[in-house]
Amino acid sequence: MGTGKRGWLTAAVTVVCAVTVLAVPGTAFAAPTPPPPPSAAPGVSVPADKDLEAVRKKLDKLYRAAAVATDAYNAAEEKAEQQSAEIDRLAKKIAKGRERLAELNARAGAAAAAQYRGGGLPPEARLMLSDDPQEFLDGAGRVRQGQHATNGLLGEMTRTQQDLEQYARDADAQWKKLEAGREAKAKAQKSIEKQIEAAEKVESELEKEEKERLARLEQQAADEAQSTWLSSGILGDISGKATKRGRKAVAYATAQIGKPYQWGAEGPKTYDCSGLTSQAWISAGRGIPRTSQAQWRQLERVDIREMRPGDLVIYFDDASHVGMYVGDGAIVHAPRPGRAVTLAGAGSMPILGVVRPDPGTGAGGVQDAADAEAN
Repeated sequence: MGTGKRGWLTAAVTVVCAVTVLAVPGTAFAAPTPPPPPSAAPGVSVPADKDLEAVRKKLDKLYRAAAVATDAYNAAEEKAEQQSAEIDRLAKKIAKGRERLAELNARAGAAAAAQYRGGGLPPEARLMLSDDPQEFLDGAGRVRQGQHATNGLLGEMTRTQQDLEQYARDADAQWKKLEAGREAKAKAQKSIEKQIEAAEKVESELEKEEKERLARLEQQAADEAQSTWLSSGILGDISGKATKRGRKAVAYATAQIGKPYQWGAEGPKTYDCSGLTSQAWISAGRGIPRTSQAQWRQLERVDIREMRPGDLVIYFDDASHVGMYVGDGAIVHAPRPGRAVTLAGAGSMPILGVVRPDPGTGAGGVQDAADAEAN
């Protein structure tokens, strides 16, 4: 990323962090100087920061659990879509198979009727009754051809019937998987709603000034994590440049800044974390798995020192959160319920690893050249 671009992004991050320090806790990575704690009114007990720190950890735990359940919900939804498509495909094959079987049955019936009209006499009897041996030989040849055709017809009917039975078994298996997936989806939804309701209840019990102090504590925790990450000198080792598709994905993701988080959402008005990253890459012409856990399992992993804008940073040991690296040590992500898509420090949360949606391509490389020619 060039110096001008780096300066623009740093300034943009600073602005976003300044604007969202209260509205989007845990997302900025430039450490602000916290104001002094407010004085308590006479007779009013103000919880100590250590008590609010316990609240912060409790909220983090609840929202993390909601994130895990959201991934399970999204995975079940994706599987349900795939299974529905497979059931539709099998239904079409069954319909075509039935049409073919009806056609074969009609042909078999016509052959049987023709044989009946011919009297059904065996070839030996026809030889004895024929005055012209050559005529008999010609007729015998046609009989053999007819027998071969009949055998082939019966064989095709048998195979078609077997195919239909297999398609029906496959469709039944897919229906059972679909029902199981619906149950898993409903269970995940209940878990999400339960965790979010519990978190909202905790937050609703806080006074305004307590919420502000809690926001500062959340911000402080994120800033400290980012500072620790940067102090390792890691940023100096990261110099990868975005591919053309990577730039498109980053442009899409950053254009969503300010839009609310909504679990299970893929835009265009709301997003969850993996909904944002998957849609960003779809906009760049490359489909990727829907959930953060599937993105971690299925996409190519790269060393964090080799990451480039457009790569996905996977967080927590259960891969329950994902953000998109945009350069200069920053990510864009959809944090959690009650927050909006924002910029954050790439090291502000525990990093599990980095994955690449467009492996095998480099800035200005073969794929970029092909894209440029196509455009």
